Amino acid sequence: MKKNGIKSKTVRKYKATTNSNHNLPVAENLLNREFTAEKPNQKWVSDITYIPTDEGWLYLAGVMDLCGRAIVGFSMAEHMKKSLVMKALKPGYIH
Repeated sequence: MKKNGIKSKTVRKYKATTNSNHNLPVAENLLNREFTAEKPNQKWVSDITYIPTDEGWLYLAGVMDLCGRAIVGFSMAEHMKKSLVMKALKPGYIH
């Protein structure tokens, strides 16, 4: 393989990204599965996803306005810390 410039591709192990075993407060479900809004900026929703890359995980936090389903902010980073979401929540923040 070395002679022919061939390298094996290693499989990355699964990495758990959510820790549900904590005593921190959990936010109340205010939307109660009503994902429509009559006017902009009435209801925003957010989520975090992770994307495997050759350099490791890339975390993406996005914020969507339910009126028109427009993305109003997002942030990407190599970590899943509070600052990732805080940046995405700034209106118009695209990073």
